[in-house]
Amino acid sequence: MSKADPTSFVSLDDFERYAEANLDRNALDYYRSGAQDMITVRENQRAFDRIIVRPRILRDVSTVDMSTSIQGASISSPICIAPTAMQRMAHPEGECATARAAERKNTCMVLSSWSTTSIEDVAASTKGQSPKWLQLYIYKDRKATQRLIERAQDSGYTAIALTVDTPYLGRRLADIRNRFRLPPHLTMANFSDQKSQVSQSKTTHVSDNASGLATYVASQIDPTLSWKHVEWVKSVSRIPVLVKGVLTAEDAKLAVEAGVDGIIVSNHGGRQVDTAPATIDALEEVCRAVDGRVEVYLDGGVRRGTDVFKALALGAKAVFLGRPVLWALNYNGEEGVVEMLEMINEELRLAMALTGCVSVSDIKRDHVRVLPQARL
Repeated sequence: MSKADPTSFVSLDDFERYAEANLDRNALDYYRSGAQDMITVRENQRAFDRIIVRPRILRDVSTVDMSTSIQGASISSPICIAPTAMQRMAHPEGECATARAAERKNTCMVLSSWSTTSIEDVAASTKGQSPKWLQLYIYKDRKATQRLIERAQDSGYTAIALTVDTPYLGRRLADIRNRFRLPPHLTMANFSDQKSQVSQSKTTHVSDNASGLATYVASQIDPTLSWKHVEWVKSVSRIPVLVKGVLTAEDAKLAVEAGVDGIIVSNHGGRQVDTAPATIDALEEVCRAVDGRVEVYLDGGVRRGTDVFKALALGAKAVFLGRPVLWALNYNGEEGVVEMLEMINEELRLAMALTGCVSVSDIKRDHVRVLPQARL
């Protein structure tokens, strides 16, 4: 597939095929790998096929409004950008290009704290006209964790997306085989000390054949975390705090009790525990448990406008795209991400029109029917 022939791109899968042919193998495998046998990675997409759309007909759909709001901020559509680490492996402008694309489409971008561009530089690359959130881990060094929150607040980020499903890094076989590490010209830009870099240094918690990232996580991320630490993040943050990585009703209720401002239903792109449920399969359970007390979002497996439609029908306020952003970024930087967002937004607009929905609020539970789940 040629970069000079953009007319050949007709779906998000085309961006992935381009990346498979053009992206460095170390980066490609890191971006696309999941835990163990990658069953959950595949199920994240396949599970959408078990949901049937129920169209309503003969309604005036000459105008379709996809605008909505998240955490009080207005955005042009419920399709947002999930945090993905180390984007400058995909394109030299990395996270800045993604942020500019998100702003051009007036949607939310969540910046990974493992970004290859600093919190401040990403903020400075845009005009601040669309919401940016910071994804955060709780580090053993609490002062460093609090400093990241303060830097995000000072730079105009409007929420913290606290990842809660990674006390250890999932076993990702491709990264282990490749002994994954950042290319030498890149760093995790939000951390200035060498101890915070993805290196090959050994720790007492990781075997010698682990990837550099697994080594880093074991040395830096605190596995003792509990709900009281979520409450601590809330106490030191002036902006909303959401938890990312909830898959069950039980944890959704605990999250609300801990005072979070939102929940992102996520299995970390299938990268933590394999055979965890697909996020779309977990979504309705979480939404029922929350019962409207906080906004619920979803990431994982969204590749079509109909996928977005199904997630909204099952209770999501918005969805977040991860890997498709990386593939589009690799294809053509900022312009590639804009093109990808326009493509899936047009698919959502068409799905809404063909089901008789002229606004996001028109999308209801009875617009979909969930088929019985087959065995993995």
